[in-house]
Formats: sequence, structure tokens, C-alpha cells
Amino acid sequence: MKRILIANRGEIARRVIATARRMGIETVAVYSEPDAGALHVREATLAFALGGSTSAESYLRVDRLLEAARATGADAVHPGYGFLSEDAGFAQAVQDAGLTWIGPPPAAIRALGSKAAAKALAAQHGVPCLPGYAGDDQTEARFAAEAQRIGYPVMVKAVAGGGGRGMRLVQQAAQLPAALASARAEALAGFGHGDLLIERALLDPRHVEVQVFADAHGQVIHLGERDCSVQRRHQKIIEEAPSPAVDAALRERLGQCAVALARAAGYVGAGTVEFLLDGSDFYLMEMNTRLQVEHPVTEALTGLDLVEWQIRVARGEPLPLTQDQVRLQGHAIEVRLCAEDEQFHPHTGRVRHWSSPAAAAAFTRAPLRFDHAVEAGSEVSPHYDAMLGKLIVHAATRAEAIDQLTVALGELEVLGLPTNRAFLIECLQSEGFRAGAATIPFLAQQGGQLRESLQNKELSAAAALGPAPVFSQEVAALACRFPLPLRLRHRERTLDWQVRGAGGGSLQVTDAAGALQALSLHPLTDGAVRVGTGGVSRRLRAVPVPRVGGGTRWHAQSGAVDWWLDDLSFEPAAGDGGAQAASELRAPFNGKVVRIAAQPGQALEAGETALVIESMKLEHSLSPRAGATVAEVLVSEGQQVAPGQVLLRFAAQAVESPA
Repeated sequence: MKRILIANRGEIARRVIATARRMGIETVAVYSEPDAGALHVREATLAFALGGSTSAESYLRVDRLLEAARATGADAVHPGYGFLSEDAGFAQAVQDAGLTWIGPPPAAIRALGSKAAAKALAAQHGVPCLPGYAGDDQTEARFAAEAQRIGYPVMVKAVAGGGGRGMRLVQQAAQLPAALASARAEALAGFGHGDLLIERALLDPRHVEVQVFADAHGQVIHLGERDCSVQRRHQKIIEEAPSPAVDAALRERLGQCAVALARAAGYVGAGTVEFLLDGSDFYLMEMNTRLQVEHPVTEALTGLDLVEWQIRVARGEPLPLTQDQVRLQGHAIEVRLCAEDEQFHPHTGRVRHWSSPAAAAAFTRAPLRFDHAVEAGSEVSPHYDAMLGKLIVHAATRAEAIDQLTVALGELEVLGLPTNRAFLIECLQSEGFRAGAATIPFLAQQGGQLRESLQNKELSAAAALGPAPVFSQEVAALACRFPLPLRLRHRERTLDWQVRGAGGGSLQVTDAAGALQALSLHPLTDGAVRVGTGGVSRRLRAVPVPRVGGGTRWHAQSGAVDWWLDDLSFEPAAGDGGAQAASELRAPFNGKVVRIAAQPGQALEAGETALVIESMKLEHSLSPRAGATVAEVLVSEGQQVAPGQVLLRFAAQAVESPA
């Protein structure tokens, strides 16, 4: 194996490049038009342009990927995760082209890639499964009858794919038809396959998965479990190992079942067997026939390089360790940094400032590791996943890992678009998570409380620092002794100030009530500023971001807090958004309109779906917060929309709220 083509993008492509380089193997990056200047393209030995912008036009093009391998002389293909990584047809095409496939055999992918087929195989080998239905009859009537037999609540799932797409919890029979339709549409869009299954839903389980590895010589072992229970929209955002709920005896049982399933499928390479854990009972969810996003957690715990293992196994080498030789040491936690707001809605845009924690090392087994493919100027596209990167900490104890990861997130600076950085800190510091008690419903149950705590900290920081973000990049402007009127909106609150330079890098700020506040701004060598007020100083970083419709927004960050300020200084008083926002439904992010549920003249209740937008492979329902009558529909199904674009106009007061 001399040259590996990586049929992927972003941080996983960089991850494979790092290990291949260390092993003396050349790499080939492939890229779409938006990724032409991406880090993985610059770091690979060679690069090949696939063309197109969307996944379907680029990273899902088997013909173009094979053409890339021929043109660059690659002799092996690593699929990464996502895209075609679990596509048996692609694996077969790679092998038919005379290339080495760094992944499981096509037959094993077929046997395990379908949740229905995997459960059938598991049942034959004593792996526990939940009662369910995964038959060929996909009619609504059949699903209704099977759900009645199984007993509500049930979970609707896409047979193909993963990542939480095509999953819907159904509490009662009346909800089933809509859940089936929505899950099928999302599965078709995400995987090109709309078949569904249903199974009994557990309402308070953990998501625990076992990393397995097999070679071509019949040896199959496991590398312990990961707890991935902290999820939003059925997608993981915090993963850790070992699980706080798994002891040695339970680990042994989970590992034996995972190994049995892999062995039964004739598995080779890296795979993950996912279970729902309910007390001491566990049930198979599915098997992912690829490397997982969260594989660094296992690498940190074991001291192993799983990509190196993949390459060695693909070359025909035996596994380097037996089960008895596997050692799990300390505790590791990973968080996924995503371009999304506190309501978990994805966002696109340009990263205008990026600074990693000082101690983070990419793709290493250091105590703090940061796997990402982002830099200042990177564009987050609506065509791909919202994940920007992963921060991983390995420490002697779970408490130490939580504390170190919290500090690292506070040091991370990413400005220009919303991220979940601050929300992740709230999750890590919450009482339930620190106690090891988080189950899958954790964010559904605690999300509101976490957001409230986060907003309170944000309001406190915004009040203490006032208009400082606006002046943080031009401290010299403070020399002006004339009062400058400044009008800023933070969330729903609009504040008016008179700002005057007081010399020596100081501001005198007078609010609308006449209260006086003194701020001092001291530039730091890295371009941030330290803002002092009331004897306390804080580090502040702020960048301007163009507003939709004109004007400027300021994205500010101070430690664990992020906030946004809209500069309304040059707008009329009525332009602060109240009346206008109340009569319009605007797109909160880039996406494609996939369904319009409202028509002109239709009366909508608060929270009733008006239309559905698909963004970053997920569907999002938009609805008014207050009852309203639709006056005008300004978009059509299939249309791409941008953040802030007006979608509907109402004849009565209402504001948008993605549901």
C-alpha cells in the first residue's frame, strides 16, 4: 500500500492523512468546488477535483472517485465516515477496480448495513433485540397494526443510514402516520432509501456502543465501550469512555455480544455495535460498519491508533493485540463543536476568527486533542454536516476530564457564526452530567434549564461589557471626546448609549437612564482586548459580521460566553425589528424548502407548522409563536433560502420559531 485515496472531506480526511504520513504512505485528497481551498486538500500528497457543490455531485459520485484513484495512481481507498463509507456497492466497486478497500468486506456491510438485517442476524446469535417490525410490507396500515402489537411508545427508524436521520418517537397511534411520512422523507433525502422499521421505544435508556476490530485471520476483539447518551435530534454531541453506568461484568457481556455479531457477519476491520442500555439490560440498536466520529475517545483510553489498525488489517496483517492484552486507562471525553445555535438549528457562514486552545494537538494521543478542519476564513456550507471539529480530553479521572475539557472550551475562540461551544460547557458543568446520570432524554429534559443558565451568564457579560465589543478592534477611536450615540440590540432588548472617549484607552458610557459606566480597553498581543470595569477585567474578542438586509452584527466572546449585538445606530427607532419581525416568518439558516404547509388566508395556531426546511441533512419545522393568518407565501417547494430571507408574511402578529 503506497498511496491512499481518501473518499471524504474535512477532519476525518485530515485524520487519515496524519496517520498515513506517519506510516510513510502517500495520500490523495478529493474535493468539491466549495472545498477547493480546504485544509485536507492542502495537506494531502495529491488532490483531485470532483467538481460540483453538493454531496450528490461530488463525494457520492462513485465514478468520479474511481476516476480520481486511476488518475493519481492510488492503490487503496479509505472511506472515512458518512458519505459512501457504509455503501457495499462502493466497496465492491473499489475492489473490482483492483484497489484495496480499507474497510469491512462488502458482504459484511450488506449483512449489517440494514438495521433490519442486523437485528435478524443478531437474534440468531443470542444478541438481545427489542420487539419490533422490519418487514417488506411498508404500508401505513401494516405499521399501524404492528405498532399496536408491540405497544406504544414505538420508535420509527430508517432501515438504512444513521446519524439520527429518519428517527421519530411515536407516543400514540394518532402520531404514527405523520411520523412515518416525515421519517421516510428524511431517509430518502439522506440515504436514497425510504424503508422503515419500528420497535418498542425505551423512554430513559443510555446509548452505549462497543468498538470492535477484526482481522482477516479470524481474530475478533473489542476495545471497550463508549457512552454517547448526550444527544440532540438523535445526534451525539458528547461521548465518553468508559461509561459511568458500565462495570467490568457488564462490559464483558456487552463485548461478548458485539464480538459475536461481528464474527457472525464475517467482519474485518473497525466497526461499532450500538446498544440501548436500560439498567443492566441492553438491546441492539445497529452496527456501524465503519470508523466512528468518536473513535478518538477509544484511542485516548487504549493508547492505540485505530486508523493505523485499519490500514494494517487491510494489508492482511493480524491484529496487533489479543483481547487479554487490551488495556483501558483513565477517562476520556469528546465534545462535538457544531455550527448551530442554542436551539440546535444549524448555521452556515464564514469563520471570521479561529484560535485553538494552546495545549491542543491534532490527531495525537496528547491529553488534549482537537480534530478539526477549520481555520479563519473557512466557509461552513449548507451542503455538508454542521460539525466543525471535536475536542477530546484524556485524564486520570472522569472529574478531571470534565474540568480540563471545560477549560479548553473556554479557551477556544471561534467567531463569525453561532456554535454550540458555550452550550457544551453548560452541559459538562451541569449537575446531572457531572454525576454520570445523563441518559438519552437528558437534553430534552434539561435543555431548557441549560439554555436559561447560559442566557443568564450571557446577559451578565453583555451588561458588564456594554458597548465594548464595538470598539474592541479600533481602540484608537476612543481618542474622540465628542459623545457618540450608539444603539445596540442584544436578543430582544434594545439599549441606547452615549459613548465618549476618556483618553488612555477608556470609555465613558451613559445609558438611557443617565447611569454612567467607565470601561478601559487594553489591546493584547493576539488582537483581543482586556476590558476593565468596576475593578474587574475580562478578555474580550469581537468581530463584525454583515447583517442580512444591511448593517453590522457583532459577535463577541469572553471566556465561556458568546453573544451577538445588532448595531441599530443608523436605523430609525422602529427599525429594531419588533413590528417587522412580528409580521414575517424568516429563514433562520440556509436550507431548502421541502414542504409548505400553509396557504394564503389560512389561520395558524402558535407552534403550528407553516413550512419545513431541510438543512445539513435534517428537516426543521418553522412555525409562528403566536396565532396568525397567512397573508402571503413568498417561496416555493424545492427553493434554496438564505438566513433572514422572508418566507411568509402574516396579517396578524407572529414571529418565527423553528420547532
